[in-house]
Parts: sequence; C-alpha cells; structure tokens
Amino acid sequence: MTKERRLTGWHVLAIFVGAFGVIIGVNIALAYNAVATFPGLEVDNSYVASQTFDARREAQEALGWTVETSHDEGHVVLAITDEKGYPVQPKTLSAKIGRTTNVKDDRTPDFTFDGRAYVAEDHLAPGYWNVWLSAEAFDGTRFEQRLELYVKE
Repeated sequence: MTKERRLTGWHVLAIFVGAFGVIIGVNIALAYNAVATFPGLEVDNSYVASQTFDARREAQEALGWTVETSHDEGHVVLAITDEKGYPVQPKTLSAKIGRTTNVKDDRTPDFTFDGRAYVAEDHLAPGYWNVWLSAEAFDGTRFEQRLELYVKE
C-alpha cells in the first residue's frame, strides 16, 4: 500500500521561495561580478575632455599616421606609417594591451623600434585583444588610438 502524496500550501510556498531564491542569488552574483571587474573610468570629467576633443582629433589627423598591429610567433608588432607609407618613429610611444572585458590581463610591453615597426615580445593567449596606443610626435602632437588585435590559436 502506497501513501498518496498531496500538494499542500506549504509545498507550493517552498517551491515559490526556492525558485525566487535561486533567481535572486544568481542576480546578486552577476551584479557583484559586473561591479568587481569594471575597469574604471576613461576620463575624470567627460565634459572637460569633450571641450578639446575636436582640436586634438584634427591635430592627430594632420599627422597622417596609420597604425597596424599584428601578433606573430610571440611578438606584438605596431607598424606606424606616414601618408607616403614610410615608417614613423615618434618622439615617445607607449602601449597597453588588454582584454575588453577584464583588466586582469592588461599589460604594458616594452616596445623597441627595429627600423620598420615597434616590436615587443609578448605571448598573448588566443582571442580578441585591444591595444591602446599613445605616442607623441616631435612637434608635440599627441597621437592616441585604440586598435583591435585578434590572436589565432
């Protein structure tokens, strides 16, 4: 003889509380991870930065520089060329490489100019990377650009 099971109000309440408990727990975990991995602000005051944006962009475009990035056999290559296609060696150059979604993989490789391009040894994991380039021309013009880099397996 088997005992008949009945769905009572307490069972429905337990199912209801359990289901919403799981949903709320997942939402809290996702919200915490979103805030904990946020890389921060790009600028302190976007209004102030916007006041000089057009002038900085025009000065940068007047340089006529083009930048291409690649990754080959454990080396990151930044090739800066002028309007005629000749290699450019700016007064200063720095670059940060990182993922779009997380700052834990961010790094600042030591680039050296080999006569054609800037090269740094860095064994990047496969996937999409960003390269934030900052350079200064000899006339004092700042050149800043974010480049996308895809590293194959």
